Amino acid sequence: MLVLTRRVNESIVIGDDIIVTVLEIQRDAIRLGIKAPHDVEINREEILLLLSDKRKDPASVAAETSRKINGGDNASRLIGENA
Repeated sequence: MLVLTRRVNESIVIGDDIIVTVLEIQRDAIRLGIKAPHDVEINREEILLLLSDKRKDPASVAAETSRKINGGDNASRLIGENA
């Protein structure tokens, strides 16, 4: 993973036509602006995860949720702590 440091009003360029700009930094959140072609789909990760869960069998979603709540998934706990 490439890690970059940017300040407010600074940007990074992805490929030839995607620009990500830091618009605002608050205590626990960063507001980003993204300029990309209309054919590029942009989603928050939690939305993609929610959509993929809805496509699964309800019983497997319940089992996975229970496992996460009970601490069986260290990756999801780490992601939650850093969010």
